[in-house]
Amino acid sequence: MKIVESKFALGAIVRHRIYDFRGVVFDVDPEFGNSDEWYQSIPADRRPRRDQPYYHLYAENPESYYVAYVSEQNLVEDSDNGPVGHPQIGAMFSGPEDGRYISKNMVA
Repeated sequence: MKIVESKFALGAIVRHRIYDFRGVVFDVDPEFGNSDEWYQSIPADRRPRRDQPYYHLYAENPESYYVAYVSEQNLVEDSDNGPVGHPQIGAMFSGPEDGRYISKNMVA
């Protein structure tokens, strides 16, 4: 079994490299774990590799809040742009503190 190191931890504030959205990481898959239909729906010239971490995000763009599933290669750190306003963040995290959200499960 291959050990995969993920670049972003739970609570990290990230943004997409190409599309206009940002979010907070709430789960990580060590490699692609969504459906083949979802994967094939990505245009071939933009389709990321399957063999990398994929992140579940509480995401926001200028129009809405939603949950996104994004490959590591398409994310960059974005804590300098402040907090994310997704309404579900508060159920799982507190903060942000020092540029990231803190899991409520980790708080004593």
